[in-house]
Amino acid sequence: MTSPKARRPIVAANWKMNTGPDDGARLARAVAAEDLPLAQVEVVLCPPATGLTSVAEAVADSPIAVGAQHVYWESSGAFTGEISVPMLTGLAAYAITGHSERRQLFGETDLDVQRKTLAILAGGLTPIVAVGESLDQRDAGETLAVLRTQITAVLEALSPEQTAASVIAYEPVWAIGTGRNASPEQAQEAIGWIRDTVSAAHGCPAAGRVRIQYGGSVSPDNCDELLSRDGIDGALVGGASLDAAQFAAIVRAAAP
Repeated sequence: MTSPKARRPIVAANWKMNTGPDDGARLARAVAAEDLPLAQVEVVLCPPATGLTSVAEAVADSPIAVGAQHVYWESSGAFTGEISVPMLTGLAAYAITGHSERRQLFGETDLDVQRKTLAILAGGLTPIVAVGESLDQRDAGETLAVLRTQITAVLEALSPEQTAASVIAYEPVWAIGTGRNASPEQAQEAIGWIRDTVSAAHGCPAAGRVRIQYGGSVSPDNCDELLSRDGIDGALVGGASLDAAQFAAIVRAAAP
């Protein structure tokens, strides 16, 4: 299996429903102006859809990538309000799918996540596939079963090569936006389970290459301990990514 040191860490900023085109561009320029180890860590900014163009323009001269927060699996049609992968051409290199907020608030199912992942890959983008358990599920000892169910629903539709080229984000639902985060031991254990699930489905080479992030109230206060753990290949950052200096600190902590 590929050594963790051979995987380039990836830190993605999920701005959620914050920033418009102008302030999103200002935030993107502020991030780009930070002293970031971009040769060692891949950085992705995921603004709301209305800010994709302005953010893409703001970081056009830097190695920073842009990602979409949400896509639909159809390429076009009568789907009012949705955004297809082809509509992101020239704007985004990544797209998030399966985020707990999409699952909980908007009813996104495991099958939806599978369809969206396939559409993202077919469109030449890289999916960031989010999986994670609720507090009730963790307290009931169901974390492993939940993660296996969520990730297997996606893996069964992918080839080993597609899996290896994707990014998985482990996001314990109970640690998103709550200020409470999984301990480094809990995060490392869950990510190990995810990698074992990938290995069982697609073999050790794919499991060794796929990058698995941690997401859930990541901040400058806890990033060093979390991101120094073997097997944790970066972070999906929410609230802290709205502050350029805080986000930069997390990116620097992810550098090997």
